[in-house]
Amino acid sequence: MECGGQGSGTRCIGPPTRRCGRCGAVAYCSVSHQISHWSYHKEECERLEEQMSRVDSLNDFPFTFTEEAIQGSRCSFLSKRGIHHTGMWIFECNCGASAWSMGVARFKSESWNFPSSSCPCRGPSSPFPTQLCNWKEYYDWRRIPLDSPVALLLHWPLTVYHAMQAVGLRNLTSQNSNEVCIHYLGPQKELGQLGVFAELQALFPGVRILVELVGPDVPLYRDGEKISLCSFAPCVEENCCCKYSGEMLKNNEESEPVSLRLHRGFYHDRYKDLAKDSRPHIVIAPNAGIAAYPSWLPTIELITEMNVPAVFSDYCEEACHLAACCVKTVTGKPLSLPIQINPFRQPLAVEGGPLLLPCYSNCFIFGM
Repeated sequence: MECGGQGSGTRCIGPPTRRCGRCGAVAYCSVSHQISHWSYHKEECERLEEQMSRVDSLNDFPFTFTEEAIQGSRCSFLSKRGIHHTGMWIFECNCGASAWSMGVARFKSESWNFPSSSCPCRGPSSPFPTQLCNWKEYYDWRRIPLDSPVALLLHWPLTVYHAMQAVGLRNLTSQNSNEVCIHYLGPQKELGQLGVFAELQALFPGVRILVELVGPDVPLYRDGEKISLCSFAPCVEENCCCKYSGEMLKNNEESEPVSLRLHRGFYHDRYKDLAKDSRPHIVIAPNAGIAAYPSWLPTIELITEMNVPAVFSDYCEEACHLAACCVKTVTGKPLSLPIQINPFRQPLAVEGGPLLLPCYSNCFIFGM
C-alpha cells in the first residue's frame, strides 16, 4: 500500500496508516500529505466510496478457503497446499516471479499437482449445462470439491468463457461454423500456465478453438510457437486415465480441439500478419491496464476499425473506470459492455495494490 500523497514534494514520514474518512480507499502517512493530496483526491473520493460499498460482493466466493485467500499471504496459501514454486503455480506469488526472467515458463512441465478428485484432468462426466454463471455451478458440473484451489488457475479460461457469453457468442455451434478464433492480448503469467486453456474444450464442446496470444511479454524464442492441446492438464496420479488420453503437445493442430499460437509484440503491430490466417470472432485482453500504458491507444483505434467485440478485464473497478475514460476519448463512444463484476475472477486477493480497494485478477470486465 502506498501513501496517497507520495511524491507531493515532501518525503513520507512512515507507513500509510491514515485512511480517508469518507471513501476508505486511500491512505496517507501523515495529515500534511492527506491535506496536500485533497485537491486531487476530491475528484475521485465519491466514486471510490461507491466502489468500496461493493466489497462484500467482491469477496463473496463459495470456497472453503475464501477467508484465508483474502486475508493471508499468497506464499503461505500455496505452501500449505504443497504447490508453492511448483509447475503452473510458480507465478502465483511474488517470490516466484524471478523464474520468469530465467525463462523456465515452458508448457511441457505443467501439471495440476493434485489428485484427479481435485482437478479437471479429464473430460466432463455430465453434459454441459445451458450456461455457467458462477464458480459454484462450475465446480458442481466438474465435480470438484470446494476446498480445491484450482480456480486460481482456471480463472483464465473461465474468464474467456464469460467474456464470450457477455457479448452474445453463446451457441457457437449454431452459427454455421464449429471454429472460433480468439485474439488474446497481453499474456504474462498465462505463458507458464497454458495447460489450463485445455478446459476450453469442455466449456465449448464440439467447437474448435484457436487462441492467438499476442503481447510484448512473449519471449523472443517462443514467437510463432504453436501448441495444440489434445488433453487436459494432468493430475499427479500415475494410473489416472489422463496420462493415456494423448500427449499435451502436438504439431498437427488441425485435429485438435484447442490450439494456441504465441506472437511477440504489440497487437497493432502484429495484426496484419495475424489477420491473413485468423480474423478474430472476439478480442480478449485480461488485466489490461489500459489507462496505465499509452501503447493501448493505437490498439483501441485498431479494434474500433475491426468492428469485432472486444472484452477487457482489470484488477479493480477504478482501473476499469479509468480505462473506460480512455476508450471513450479514443472512440468517442461509451462502452458497449458496461463495467461489471466477473463471477469467474481469481479467488485470491492481489497483494500490495496502490488503493485499499479489493483487487483480484480478472476482477471486473467491460467491453467495446
